[in-house]
Amino acid sequence: QVQFVESGGGLGQAGGSLRLSCAASGTVSINVIGWYRQVPGKQREFIASINNADNTNYVDFVKGRFTASRDSTKNSVFLQMDRLEPEDTAVYYCYADTPHRDVAGVSVRYWGQGTQVTVSS
Repeated sequence: QVQFVESGGGLGQAGGSLRLSCAASGTVSINVIGWYRQVPGKQREFIASINNADNTNYVDFVKGRFTASRDSTKNSVFLQMDRLEPEDTAVYYCYADTPHRDVAGVSVRYWGQGTQVTVSS
């Protein structure tokens, strides 16, 4: 099991910055940790991830604006969000992929509870 403590959401202004934090703990190791976001009525969408080698991956529309990083323990991930846009308003979810596989062979994934980000114009 993996548990998360997310923080840093809230109200930001267009052109401004917010920083999200996600601290993961539990009894399993983590391969990849990152962020999705979701707005009402839409599917949850991938935003960014970082693996144990500190390689990052971003969805195109946040490249150059958002930066994912991990702390030295590798169990906390941060999302620095710069040049915010009103379209960034969403609930942001931290997630972690573990080395364990389910019966279908898919990496077992855990989700945080989500943190609301609202960007005003």
